[in-house]
Amino acid sequence: MNTRKRFALAALALCGFTGLAQASDVNVEVVPYEYGMRLDVAKVISMTEPPTRRCEVVTANMRYINKAGELAEISYQKHAQACMYEN
Repeated sequence: MNTRKRFALAALALCGFTGLAQASDVNVEVVPYEYGMRLDVAKVISMTEPPTRRCEVVTANMRYINKAGELAEISYQKHAQACMYEN
């Protein structure tokens, strides 16, 4: 592979990462998840939850790009990461 092809490939890869970084900065409406809700996820951008040291139920968020290329975010209830370390 010559130098031009490598440079072009690196530039395209960098553009892809820049697009994802910009997508994570956009404010979108957080939709609460309901049982049976259909999700149209093409790519997950981030999954976050509040930090806690106790094993408890927390509200987590998942930010993703749907198959139409639009950014979306849902919130859902889950056990905290701290629960993984308790018996």
